[in-house]
Amino acid sequence: MKQPELGKKISELRKAKGLTQEELVEKCNLNVRTIQRIESGEVTPRSYTVKALFEALDYRWEEVKSGFTDEERKVPTYLYFTFAAGLVFFFLAFFEIGMEYEWIEEGKVQNANSFLLVKIGTFLTYAAFIYGWIRLESFIPNQVLKIALWTMLGANVIWYAVDCFGLITGQWVMEDYYLVKLSSFGLCYAFLGVGYLCYKRLWSNIPQIIGALGVIAGILIFSGIGVIFGLIPLTLFEVGQLGMMIWAINHIGRSSSPDSAFSTELQS
Repeated sequence: MKQPELGKKISELRKAKGLTQEELVEKCNLNVRTIQRIESGEVTPRSYTVKALFEALDYRWEEVKSGFTDEERKVPTYLYFTFAAGLVFFFLAFFEIGMEYEWIEEGKVQNANSFLLVKIGTFLTYAAFIYGWIRLESFIPNQVLKIALWTMLGANVIWYAVDCFGLITGQWVMEDYYLVKLSSFGLCYAFLGVGYLCYKRLWSNIPQIIGALGVIAGILIFSGIGVIFGLIPLTLFEVGQLGMMIWAINHIGRSSSPDSAFSTELQS
């Protein structure tokens, strides 16, 4: 069954059951916008999304199963690259922090060129990792997290540009603006944490734990005086992001019916 017949069928079954779109959402863990787009024929849902909908409506899945193939469940290749970028960023960040401390304490670094390369590498890998999460949001919808990810990406563009300009020109040292930089990143991490807290019924309570770590780290970093202590929850938060990306990739690509939370289409 193809669109628009599929959408009409789902709409008819839902109305026959006396369900609103909001009530159907509660039964199959999708979101209202996804159901609206499917029923209107705007998108062709993936096989596991259709299966979740028909099961929620007590309709025999086998009758519409033809036409949906396992090929639809292939994991986009770029997600593997963004995960690898996240791993590289995780380790590069330790070198960056050490060099930043040296820059603040001494007003310069021993090898500015090496520091500049580390800065560029850290920015590029983290930007790729954030991009991966922005695309993953299409599979596990969360508007708050999406906005937080774009905010974090914007903050990184601004502050890494400032750092690199300072290293190249020598016109200022990080100490001149370090507290402002910390405060903005603290807010961004707290915002990201709130985004993960918004996930419900997804991978047990892991997103809530990750979100709480992000909020705690963000508050400590924002305060300035709690930066050192903030590194502990921040490290755990970043490990949690990597772990959740692995989980998401696994659920997108597995051959058995995935969790119906992966409900919307990946936008090209």
